[in-house]
Amino acid sequence: MFTGIVEETGQVESFAPSAQAWRLRLRASVVLQGLALGDSIAVNGCCLTVTRFEDSHVEFDVLEETKRLTSFTALTPGAAVNLERSLQFGGKVGGHFVTGHIDGLGIVQVLEQRGKDYYLRVRAPAGNQRYLVHKGSIAIDGISLTIAEVDGDAFAVWLIPHTLAVTNLREKKPGDPVNLEFDLIGKYVEKLATPFLQPA
Repeated sequence: MFTGIVEETGQVESFAPSAQAWRLRLRASVVLQGLALGDSIAVNGCCLTVTRFEDSHVEFDVLEETKRLTSFTALTPGAAVNLERSLQFGGKVGGHFVTGHIDGLGIVQVLEQRGKDYYLRVRAPAGNQRYLVHKGSIAIDGISLTIAEVDGDAFAVWLIPHTLAVTNLREKKPGDPVNLEFDLIGKYVEKLATPFLQPA
């Protein structure tokens, strides 16, 4: 479980197939503090298990399915990725509850400065507009954000300069894929309510 508050951006050193999985190697610093093998780290919002680490690097084994269903297909050496360690009991919850299980890929449509802030518009996968709630929560590449506008399958959020400075959104451009995780509470409410909404 995560909160969607990015601790740092790591840098991709390599992402290549190995004998049993794809191996992702990142340069990082903050998330290495107190790290142990088997710990979970959200990488662009996707929960991955630490398989190796050293002073300034951490590695993960990535399933073919994970690669196919996330924006990891676009990862190249040098790319910035958002990193967050899993939530600890007694820690702060500054964003919202994020599981690290990606619901789908969004496509950046607009990212531009408007006044002192930045406007980001993303198109979600078709058929997911029921999870897009005005003033509701969403995780974009693991960043907890508040939805400001909804237009069908598209939605927009506002970003303060600090968010661009500490996350990988500063590198995004129209057409780029981003990992989306819709609000967990909304998905559970839908699941529980569905039997009562079926025609008798």
